Amino acid sequence: MKAMRILISLIFIGQLGFAQIKVWINPKSITSQQWQVNDLVYKAKQSIEKPFNKEIYALVKSEEGEQTVPLFYNGNNEWVFRYSSSKIGKKSFVIQSTIKGLKGKKGNITITENKKKDRHGGVVLNADNKRHFFYEDGSHYFNLAFECDWLYALDYGNEELPKTKHLLELLNENGFNQIVMNVYAYGLDFDWVRDKRLKENPQHNYGEREDIFPFLGSNSNPDYSSLNVNFFKHFDKVVSQMHEHEIISHLMIYVWNKRVSWPEPGSEADDMYYDHVVKRYQAFPNIIWDVSKEATSKIALTQNKNIADHILERARRTRVLDAYNRLLSVHAYGFCKKHKEDVDFISTQDWKLSLYESMLNAYKQFPDKPVFNIEHGGYEESPYEIFPGGYSKATACLRRNYLCLFAGTYTTYYWQGTSWNALIHNPFEQPEGFYKPKFEYFKYMRNLFKTVNFENFEPVTKYNVRSYNLTNYEEGVVMQFIPKEVHSDDIKRQLDKEFDYSKATRQWFNTYTGEFTKEEKLEFKHKYGFWDERPWRHEADVVLIIKNLMSKK
Repeated sequence: MKAMRILISLIFIGQLGFAQIKVWINPKSITSQQWQVNDLVYKAKQSIEKPFNKEIYALVKSEEGEQTVPLFYNGNNEWVFRYSSSKIGKKSFVIQSTIKGLKGKKGNITITENKKKDRHGGVVLNADNKRHFFYEDGSHYFNLAFECDWLYALDYGNEELPKTKHLLELLNENGFNQIVMNVYAYGLDFDWVRDKRLKENPQHNYGEREDIFPFLGSNSNPDYSSLNVNFFKHFDKVVSQMHEHEIISHLMIYVWNKRVSWPEPGSEADDMYYDHVVKRYQAFPNIIWDVSKEATSKIALTQNKNIADHILERARRTRVLDAYNRLLSVHAYGFCKKHKEDVDFISTQDWKLSLYESMLNAYKQFPDKPVFNIEHGGYEESPYEIFPGGYSKATACLRRNYLCLFAGTYTTYYWQGTSWNALIHNPFEQPEGFYKPKFEYFKYMRNLFKTVNFENFEPVTKYNVRSYNLTNYEEGVVMQFIPKEVHSDDIKRQLDKEFDYSKATRQWFNTYTGEFTKEEKLEFKHKYGFWDERPWRHEADVVLIIKNLMSKK
């Protein structure tokens, strides 16, 4: 009878967990779907000195080979073997440790087919198409990111995460599939704008909180002797909710311009923090590593003159610790350029008016890696002025995102009401007079790119001087981005030279409203091909879509 009660208890516990983490207490075997995150929890029989510094691994064996997964300490003498898998089949594991209660623990894992329709696995690279991102199931990942540095603070201390869920649902609805976020940030740099209106609405200000800190103590009075387990338990819930919503966490482990009291680089405390983050979150399929925001900026250099060497060591350290080989980059173009073999994709910041040319140059310079513009200087205005940057009008910010895409690269959107310490999780429920962001522009963008295969396009520049061209030679599609001020631009020259367009169709797309015109047979009323009228001239940036082309190549 006692054994039956224990069995029932273990089955019940095995089903516990928030969002997508499934918790198993000292299990002999578990069954899980592909890409589901599981916590296998083991308890030591005695207290351990400096538990966060212990190296404990689970050796997982299957037909595909072996995988060595690090466990992490979770407080109360508990260690967690966090595990997920993309491979269907049976596996076995044994824990390698000298600690009683963990040493030699064995079990079996059965991975079944994924049943969640919108789940495609982690983001990976593809040897046959090196400039683009893909999911583990082989489908293309159209990386459209949203900056939200303080996401971890939104529901801190709240078990249910209602604000976080609301914001994630908004992002889902509007086409965003990645959040660029910090593990931790404290406050804005002193040179940034201090909007007095934010004081009138303290519910929207998540900066400079002394009750949130990844170590013991607080940012103002840090105690680096140990990590704050409750901080990371909360962060688990945030990343897990993102996984539930199929949103990638582009996780910046350090940040140097948010006044964080970091321990000395390379110190025992620094290693403890960094290693814990990598151990704890690597099993989440929705993780992409970013060693540091503003990695080698002037602010970073004032804090550590050897910062580039430190970042390089951290990148290589991540490779050693991460059993899942999640993608890795660094929020610094100069670093990525110099150490391209140590990053999986190129991250760049560029505020220039000549953004397209800069992104096109990066696209050409790195033919074997995706290029991601993580910050293009466009920060859409909000009720609070936080960091106006170079461009704040919604349409100007939208155009800069399209310029990145039409250079064959990926892009990020910033709204000043969510990107930093001012965090309005429900902007469309705010009172009349509060500025509402144009999230819908990006829903329309995603709808456009759902109609074509972005991964098969390449930028073509030799035919157009007043517009931007993406051409898919494989499937016979040309897209032309035309700014609203431009009457038209010649597309006929390219078609005459490169395609048979006798069966081609033409359609226009309005980037402001998401409207498509009716798809109709392509005809040129004027011999030059650029004097024909077009819809929404002087009203909106548009995209011309020409399909059913037959390449002459």
